[in-house]
Amino acid sequence: MSRTFVRFVRSFSICLTAVLGIAGVVRAGEVAIEKHDGGAKVTIDGKPFTDYLIKTGPKPILWPIFGPGERQMTRAFPMQMVSAERKDHPHHRSLWFTHGDVNGIDFWSEPSRAKQVHREFLKCEADGKQGVISTVNDWIDPTGKKQLEDERTITFRGDGDLRTIDFDITLKASEGPVKFGDTKEGTMGLRVPTAMDLKQTMGKKGGNIVNAGGDRDGNTWGKQAPWVDYFGKIDGETVGIAMLNHPSSFRYPTYWHVRDYGLFAANPFGLHDFKKLEKPEGEFTLPAGESITLRYRFVFHKGDENEAKIAEAFEAYSKETPAEPAARN
Repeated sequence: MSRTFVRFVRSFSICLTAVLGIAGVVRAGEVAIEKHDGGAKVTIDGKPFTDYLIKTGPKPILWPIFGPGERQMTRAFPMQMVSAERKDHPHHRSLWFTHGDVNGIDFWSEPSRAKQVHREFLKCEADGKQGVISTVNDWIDPTGKKQLEDERTITFRGDGDLRTIDFDITLKASEGPVKFGDTKEGTMGLRVPTAMDLKQTMGKKGGNIVNAGGDRDGNTWGKQAPWVDYFGKIDGETVGIAMLNHPSSFRYPTYWHVRDYGLFAANPFGLHDFKKLEKPEGEFTLPAGESITLRYRFVFHKGDENEAKIAEAFEAYSKETPAEPAARN
């Protein structure tokens, strides 16, 4: 190979790299996870993405969560007081998972004295392309008795302004049968910032809600859909959060408990309220020793559902094979 040809190849490579950079081709963000006394912090390219917190209240949560433009994408209350935010529903803690009727016990509301207690980290690592936190948690009733346990695997990725969180949770009837009651108060929940919620604020319309079937705003409540997107303006720019439900998830496609004041929740158990049934047909009893798994992906994006191509994002997600739970020692 001639020296002239080698110099040509090197020059071409440098030029190609420059062109791709100008064209906006962006590498995936460098994901890192660092454990601390209160949980584990996730960063992308050295900047905060979110924090998995295990000691801030009656359940583990993810807070804060930063999306496009390093904007905070969930409500800070009650962890932090922000004057412009709504102060209702203190149990809506950023991003969480729980349910309002488990063996007749309310794990959803506060103060109910029922709690999810972090037992251990199974995995807390990152390979640069993604980060993974896996934990085991015990569901403890107000008398101190364990009702069940869960194993959750949370996967973090970033690419340019796009951020995603996969939340896979396996509920196991470790102590005996577990009855998940038919109530709208559950289960995979997120509280959007007041700035982008749907409710009227000072005479101005807030954000928007849309689902995969084309239902919008208030018409999305109680409907089944493989995904819902909640978007609005923060600091003058339209940003959004889409929650996708994987086809392998229990009772897919889920029903949605999504409200104008900012609650954004997927709930496969609340059929009585959602469908206005006379009997609680959504309840489910998990036999002793058995388990069910629910799977969701959160997409933090710029623009509305069309600009963010949420339908295409769901199509890709639906074809992914779910990862197996982390092996226990």
